[in-house]
Amino acid sequence: MKKSILALPLCAVVTTLVYADAVLVDGPMKFKPIAASAYQQTTSDPLVLNTKPWVIPEGYAQRIISDESDLDIYPNSGDWTDMNTVNETGKRAGRYMYRTHEVRPGTDPFLGGAISIVDLKTGEAEVLAQRADWEALDGLVWTPWQTLLFAEETITAQLPDPDVPAAQSGLLYELKFANNDPTKVEEIKVRPKLGSLSHEGIEIDDEGNVYVIDEDRKGAIYKFVPDTYGDLSSGQLHALRVKNGAKTGEAEWVALDMNQVQINARIAAQAVNATPFCRPEDLERIGDTLFAALTCEDATDPANISGPGAILAVSLTAVPKVSYFVQPGVNIPFEVKPTSTTPGETGLKSPDNLAKGPDGKLWIVEDNENSDIWVALPDENGDGYSDGVHLFASLKDKGAEGTGIYFGKDPHTLFVNIQHSETGNDKTMVITRKKQGKKSED
Repeated sequence: MKKSILALPLCAVVTTLVYADAVLVDGPMKFKPIAASAYQQTTSDPLVLNTKPWVIPEGYAQRIISDESDLDIYPNSGDWTDMNTVNETGKRAGRYMYRTHEVRPGTDPFLGGAISIVDLKTGEAEVLAQRADWEALDGLVWTPWQTLLFAEETITAQLPDPDVPAAQSGLLYELKFANNDPTKVEEIKVRPKLGSLSHEGIEIDDEGNVYVIDEDRKGAIYKFVPDTYGDLSSGQLHALRVKNGAKTGEAEWVALDMNQVQINARIAAQAVNATPFCRPEDLERIGDTLFAALTCEDATDPANISGPGAILAVSLTAVPKVSYFVQPGVNIPFEVKPTSTTPGETGLKSPDNLAKGPDGKLWIVEDNENSDIWVALPDENGDGYSDGVHLFASLKDKGAEGTGIYFGKDPHTLFVNIQHSETGNDKTMVITRKKQGKKSED
């Protein structure tokens, strides 16, 4: 990829890096990009941060749907609200939102990870499930067979699962609802064959294969192929390996030792020379492409484990092809200039969460000060890169992080969480496109 970057015509590079305020990003979430990250609008004023913490485009409004005044699971340690999803199918589609809550051993008292449910009609929030041995719950996805998958984001497990005591890292779990009631849990089962890893992103393709990551600075990307559709109790875990020791280009899914996978899948991936990426975090599938947020990737230096980050694209074809879809210095500016260590430019740094927009665009949230939300257009010209990456929102809450970005039934409404707020009040918000003719309040 380094060679292909250098081979790009200079004029093409300059064109992709020009930030044009006049650009109008079309679609259900049509918007004119905001002018810059919220550096000049940073505040610690709770009146602002608990009402309108985001800088958003003209024609949009924001509001809180749930915060720690509704549900405070960890009153002594803060409530880390991470990934989320909603009930997308069935009679009550769009009625409920589910959230994992990331808390780690060492907090006092440690009550264990939790999943909460928010009734989007009434605003009521409550704990759906919680367990004392769950560490740093993060990834969460709704399966086509109507269960929830969620997972632990921990590299070294401190509290072993009693059913998988040999697992050295985090585990993935499957929650089944009682009598198709999306508010009641029938059972939760651990799924160790999807790997003992530092989990976050989880995705599923049309064939029922499940994709996961290892959030390590030399982490791999994995594919689990079940023996039977919808049954995650048996199957084969694979790791992505790009050919010829490269980071991009043609690749393959390599089968792993299934005994080792359930103890430490990282070791199993290293044994087959799986391709290491710098802190893969979230995953998002759009059509036959799997996108991965690589928080510290340096696309120009494979050995660097403190890079600005990038978005990887993996084609889910017979022969997978891997490319950098969003890369600082190519189709988005650097937030921190390569010759500096100080943020200040409006650009990409530490991409974390991903979401599929209602019209197939890729939405990206940074884990960074100030956390930005970017929208990446599809690659229409076939060069492997997004044809344009535009700034939708930026967080005035400097130390906080946007996370858990998600679109539900309404194509004009975006859900996003805020964690580590300066106010101590983490929250789940909606950002909604106003009806034409209605004046924006933001």
